[in-house]
Amino acid sequence: MDYFPYEYRPGQKELVGFIDRTVRDRRCAVIEAGTGTGKTISSLCGALSYAKDHEMKVIYLTRTKSQQKQVIRESEAIGNGILCVAVQGRSAASCPLMSDDPDLASGNAEEISKLCSVYKRKSNGVCHCKFYSGIEEVDVEGWVEVIRQQHPDPEDFARMCEDAGVCPYELMKLILPYADVIAVPYPFVFMPMVLDRFVEWMGVPLSRTILIVDEAHNLPDYLRDVQTFEYSEYAMDLAAKEAKEHGDFELQEGITVTDLVAVLKEILAHAEKEYLIDEDGMLPPYFLEDELMSRLGVSSVTISRMCKAMEEIGDGIMEKKKERKKLPRSYIHSMSRFIRAWIDGDEDNYVRLIIKEKDNPMFQAYCMDPSGAAGPLIDCFSSIHMSGTLQPLDAYETELGLDRVSKLCLNGIFPKENLLTLYTDKVTMKYEERELPQNYDTLMQMVVDCVNAVRVNTAIFFPSYGFMDKMIDDGLVRHLNRDVVFEQRGMSQPELMSVFENFKTSDGGVLFCVTGGRISEGLDFPDKSLEMAIIIGIPFPKPTAKLRAMRRYYDIRFGNGMLYTSTIPTVRKMRQSIGRLIRSETDRGVAVIMDRRIASLKDIDAELCQDIPSKEREFFRYSKYGL
Repeated sequence: MDYFPYEYRPGQKELVGFIDRTVRDRRCAVIEAGTGTGKTISSLCGALSYAKDHEMKVIYLTRTKSQQKQVIRESEAIGNGILCVAVQGRSAASCPLMSDDPDLASGNAEEISKLCSVYKRKSNGVCHCKFYSGIEEVDVEGWVEVIRQQHPDPEDFARMCEDAGVCPYELMKLILPYADVIAVPYPFVFMPMVLDRFVEWMGVPLSRTILIVDEAHNLPDYLRDVQTFEYSEYAMDLAAKEAKEHGDFELQEGITVTDLVAVLKEILAHAEKEYLIDEDGMLPPYFLEDELMSRLGVSSVTISRMCKAMEEIGDGIMEKKKERKKLPRSYIHSMSRFIRAWIDGDEDNYVRLIIKEKDNPMFQAYCMDPSGAAGPLIDCFSSIHMSGTLQPLDAYETELGLDRVSKLCLNGIFPKENLLTLYTDKVTMKYEERELPQNYDTLMQMVVDCVNAVRVNTAIFFPSYGFMDKMIDDGLVRHLNRDVVFEQRGMSQPELMSVFENFKTSDGGVLFCVTGGRISEGLDFPDKSLEMAIIIGIPFPKPTAKLRAMRRYYDIRFGNGMLYTSTIPTVRKMRQSIGRLIRSETDRGVAVIMDRRIASLKDIDAELCQDIPSKEREFFRYSKYGL
């Protein structure tokens, strides 16, 4: 059955057919499809025909809430009785009983789940949570029909449940077996404990699901991060404070929890002094274990016993907090889990680091191999990986350890003349040269000249928030004859979307943002809401200890560490920023790259130009008047 609800645009029928064939052959599809291809609707339609015929579920993996809403909208357009639901991780904010308690706001899914178990208990036959008790009488099939007709996003669904006096989290678990398409965040599939529960709720094994990964270029880094663990000085202080509040338990004869924390802080300070260079430093593989044994005068077996004792202490603290309906968190328990993980971690795939972020140094065991968490991509029936910036596809396949792969590049579906990419050789953002007076002053003047040459909505992508702040402090905004809005570090999603909407609807506004930031990926700027992108610098990764370790790891494993750790990530970030300009066959735009080093990146097709403002005026004169 053809589920596609729109008139096919160039490339879409080919994409839907390719995905359908790949799924039927039980293979993995790795696809680069340019911006504006309609990857969401095409992937859903390509997967649904086989899934519906064989009673399988389509699992759409997203990173953001806006992506989930897009999946719901496209499923609504498909119609044909398709039931699409979006599930978000458990949090206090999503619970109608806990949402008003600020002390619970920082709780993670595991902590909220433990606390929820207390509220769900019955006392004298009465449940402590009226929303959970409401589930007992709920008409699940009636709710299924409501969702099928109204297509609520997660926030709308939560409000509907609260109004009806039922728990949205528990009701969604009952609805999942009926769903054809389920949009979920990455952790539902790539965190084993969460995946086990998710599969149980769905009522089908992972082998009867088709996984769709949108913005797949983000997946390798996410899988590294989900396997990485760290422990900071701030966390140590919290563990010591918790120990003092509960009697400072003895872990071993003569060694209390606060004694252990004090030694850990000494070791951290030693690591910072001896190994930290700039923002990080590589530690010897057995550094922490050896230092603990030496400073405490104990064996590795004793350290293991101390960790077990801390876990028991932490369990007791969490149980007491839970019974008082407080967030069941124990910093002593977290310290034990960190020490165990650090000592037991795989030496081949991890690099152990000392990292300093502001005034909070930390130990970090960084996982260099994303494939260790990619098992669900092999265990599912078929997986579909899509992005507008996924090349080289062979490298993506190899890095994740994918099996039975079919690859497709679907670029160039829009007229090439719609995008003009220029660069200048007059400036560089090479670290040692970027702030030299002649280079910096030239850069400042070129940004001003390029923005003021044409009155179109313009995004300026800075290499970092720090460099953005410097140029603002040095008067950049004053020289631009425009309204300026800013992406800021740590903005909440509503704040970010407010900035985004204000810019989109402006007349010749300017947006300051960061290459590789949230604005540069995943947000659509249709039509004339963005017509020029100025990219300051090439986002080469910093030459940190972590990067050097990664490069050696990929040299050994795949023979080309520079390609995997520097070239590919840099080109993808550049192409993501440039890709904001062209979202449909009618969009036109100019990308200006201010860094002579772009000439060394062969995968970025940019034209050297000595008079960029004149070239801009010429392009937009033709664009606006059709001359």
